[in-house]
Amino acid sequence: MANPSLSLNDTGRIYLDHNATTAPHKSVLENLSQWAYQWGNPSSIHWSGREPKALIRNARTSVAKVLNCQPLELIFTSCGSESNNLVIKGFFDANIDSARNEYITTCVEHPSVMKSFDYILKRGAVVHYVPVSRNGTLDIEFYEKHLSEKTALVSIMSANNETGSIFPITELAAKARAVGAKFHTDAVQVLGKMPINVESWGVNYATFAAHKAYSLKGTGLVYARKGEMLQSLISGGGQERGRRAGTENTLSIAAFGHIATLLSHDIEMHKNNMTRLRIEMEAEILKRISGVHFTGDGVDRLPNTSSFIVDDIDGESLLINLDMHGVSVSTGAACSSGSSEPSHVLLAMGLTRAEAQRSLRISIGWCTTSDEIAKFLEIFVEVVAQLRRLRSEMG
Repeated sequence: MANPSLSLNDTGRIYLDHNATTAPHKSVLENLSQWAYQWGNPSSIHWSGREPKALIRNARTSVAKVLNCQPLELIFTSCGSESNNLVIKGFFDANIDSARNEYITTCVEHPSVMKSFDYILKRGAVVHYVPVSRNGTLDIEFYEKHLSEKTALVSIMSANNETGSIFPITELAAKARAVGAKFHTDAVQVLGKMPINVESWGVNYATFAAHKAYSLKGTGLVYARKGEMLQSLISGGGQERGRRAGTENTLSIAAFGHIATLLSHDIEMHKNNMTRLRIEMEAEILKRISGVHFTGDGVDRLPNTSSFIVDDIDGESLLINLDMHGVSVSTGAACSSGSSEPSHVLLAMGLTRAEAQRSLRISIGWCTTSDEIAKFLEIFVEVVAQLRRLRSEMG
């Protein structure tokens, strides 16, 4: 059983939205004051700067160990979105004069990747978008057809944030390497859920966000294999070996390094526990509620993620009612500018707009307990029944 004492989620609510963010590990809080005392500028050469610089150096070493790479191959940023922007835009700018001008990504990437490709598309790049099937698997034939000696960079996520579908990154990277193309994977959703080995993946770039793995917000990460070039997006000082200017967020970076040591020891245990809870939960949902359809069913998925559609019930109505009952979940809708639009991921999978708007995502965490899942199921069954009765009464 998961240990709730590991997390700061002491609100009394049932939190099942860990793909959005995670509560910081309690051991992070216990060390915050110690790290906060190292408030000097890491770029300073005097004592006040040397201490925080050592914290950052140690964190870099710890994170490199859990990712199986060299410390100097890591670039600390502010978040996963900045990391994705740095790789895609920074790669494009660094290779602007290359004869290779074609890029490949998918139709189901995170918005920070999609919009970065919009950026380079407007500046002359040719971008191919790999489609996906109804269950979220990639069209490998399309991918292979568009790989060529003109391909500069491929960017395909390790796992989808909405459906949890896992993509065969090692295989895809090998195919890109065979034609001389570079490969980037947005691995934000994998961190904290399963073991990571960027060396065996064979990728040139990978991106991460600390807050997805029980650390603090404010720190992202780029893995750039030794020798790979990126043009910095931020002009300024020479931090991160000139690849990301700006005074480092020492506190958040130190927390990330601390979490990395936990990941190196406990990730298999957490992965197995989350997998067990998810499988049990999905079986009970199908048993107790009619008209439920899982998206990404039958393919490799993250151990913690369930995405599904409930017939005849809007996902937002489910979310609001669950929220009123003390349960935090997510829908498949991406909200922007005050208007709710169906998820581009679900639409790319071939779902209709109506189906996409009925989507709900449950994402389990390290600290989720069997009792919480049982309570959630009771509430969920009740909420679905209430909403269906209301719909029936309204005709």
